[in-house]
Amino acid sequence: MQANEQLAAGLDEAGLTQVELAEAVNDYLRSLGREGAVSDRTVRHWLTGKTRWPHPRQREALEAVFGRTAEVLGFTPPAGRPSPTRTEDPVHRRNFLTATTGVTAAAVPLVAARPYAVGTTDVMRLRSGLDALTALDAARGGHEALERAALAGAAEALDLQKRAASQRIRQRLFSVAAEFTTAAAWSAVDARRSDRAQGHLNRALYLAGMAQDSIAELDVWNLYAMAAGQQRDHARAVSAAQAAQATAVTRRDPLFASLAHARTAIGYSNAGDRRGALRSLGCAEEALGKASADTPRPSWVAFYGPAELLAITAIVRDRTGDAAGAEAASHRALAAIPERFRRNRALATLQLALTQLHQRDIDQACATAERVFVLMEGATLPGRMRSRLGDFCRDLITLSPHSGTAREWKDRYRSEWSQAR
Repeated sequence: MQANEQLAAGLDEAGLTQVELAEAVNDYLRSLGREGAVSDRTVRHWLTGKTRWPHPRQREALEAVFGRTAEVLGFTPPAGRPSPTRTEDPVHRRNFLTATTGVTAAAVPLVAARPYAVGTTDVMRLRSGLDALTALDAARGGHEALERAALAGAAEALDLQKRAASQRIRQRLFSVAAEFTTAAAWSAVDARRSDRAQGHLNRALYLAGMAQDSIAELDVWNLYAMAAGQQRDHARAVSAAQAAQATAVTRRDPLFASLAHARTAIGYSNAGDRRGALRSLGCAEEALGKASADTPRPSWVAFYGPAELLAITAIVRDRTGDAAGAEAASHRALAAIPERFRRNRALATLQLALTQLHQRDIDQACATAERVFVLMEGATLPGRMRSRLGDFCRDLITLSPHSGTAREWKDRYRSEWSQAR
């Protein structure tokens, strides 16, 4: 008896437990007017290979949940029986697949009204919308359309929780609503609209509490710290980052603990507390060294890892007076940040330029800063990046007001700034 590794991989990818997969299959069967009698024991039989070819309706449900054929999911028909050939999916299955996996990056999927209670498949469908918004954020940064789409997703989740099949499903929908609302807050933070982000964060924290979801709570506190930093309320930023450290998930997953410590380090560095900043940075490094890359996590935290911690290290060291150490960390960060994170690479490049400027290497700093516009060519600069460019320009004027290189860069900066709106 051979284990079904393809199905196990599908479960990991979808972030589903055996019980949740059973619920999703039963939801689909009930939508067809059939009894949903699949249990976690049934799923174990599929995973262990004891059941190599499920019943036709179960196969159809599995294909609808995962958006893949039974064969791709690792199931094999009995010897001598040909695999069924489909010329066209049933209409219901086609609609189900579209709702579950056919999400565009520009909109949150709409959930059609159903005659039965809301279940696991509805949660999965909404979560696919969250992944789409994360991809849209990576491509364009924070903007009002993304913020509106995230709030629409939160409203949809809250409407569905009124018809949830169980308290467990209700809590999961509160969790999804919290994540959508936090995505709206992040969009506002990235656009440097921290005043607007505050209302979203207050709402998201309430929803995360209703969901009893410590990951969502950490996400909210992380953004609270960022928004407070933008408002130059550094004491509040440190307190919010410490609240992130206190969430339950940091005791289970060192990666989240590392993120919370890293955010605390930035808060301390902005407040002028060098010792606190370096201590928190050390805690972040130690925790990240214990984190497993194989642990399933929400898509929003994909940005954080060794490369992002190096980028944060560069910020902290620069703001605590170690420009040379910050430059070294910036180079290491740029060597490690994946190409697909274009905005993160542009921000790390800008931080490198600032560290060079703070060492009075004016020509090199200006040349490095120009690369930001090359990296972001064809994309609107998010407000957070525009603000950092403004910091570079002000420091350049302060440190080298009369050099020819500085004047040339300022002319380029003004030209690029006007085109990047």
